[in-house]
Amino acid sequence: MLPVGMLMKEHRIIEEMIKLMLWESARLKEGRKPDINFIDKVIDFIKVYADECHHGKEEDILFKELKEKPISQKHKKIMEELLDEHVFGRQVLASLAEAKKKYLQGDKESVSLIEKNMHRLIDFYPAHIDKEDNHFFLPVMEYFDEREKEEMVCRCREFDMKMIHQKYKGVIEEIKKRR
Repeated sequence: MLPVGMLMKEHRIIEEMIKLMLWESARLKEGRKPDINFIDKVIDFIKVYADECHHGKEEDILFKELKEKPISQKHKKIMEELLDEHVFGRQVLASLAEAKKKYLQGDKESVSLIEKNMHRLIDFYPAHIDKEDNHFFLPVMEYFDEREKEEMVCRCREFDMKMIHQKYKGVIEEIKKRR
């Protein structure tokens, strides 16, 4: 398996969440109340799965290795764009979380901000995924030999195993802080 194969499989899961977000966005446009439980799940999913886990592997493994290679200007430019897009996604997610917080504090005007930021993520992820899947991931594999690719696959698997432990250690620390 190619290391980018793992990342592309993760894209399919992210796309499923985007479909669910479309449903919630449509509900909000109809004037319905936000489903806070769903929005919490979106925030957690995007933060932990899409950003920390998926983007984490891209940034900490694939992009880091590519920075050590003499890659083309075209691929350098795309990699810089992807990094900027990761930052953008984090900013939009933070705005969504802030809008949800304001809604819970009684600010009914924040419903439009919830919908706006959710829709920004809905628009963002498909284009970002398309760029990675169709214009970056497979072409950059040419810079690596088979041993390097296999080492990256192993590092990606190790990264995933650590993520679950980090997440739930964080949950425990959060609970401790509240007590």
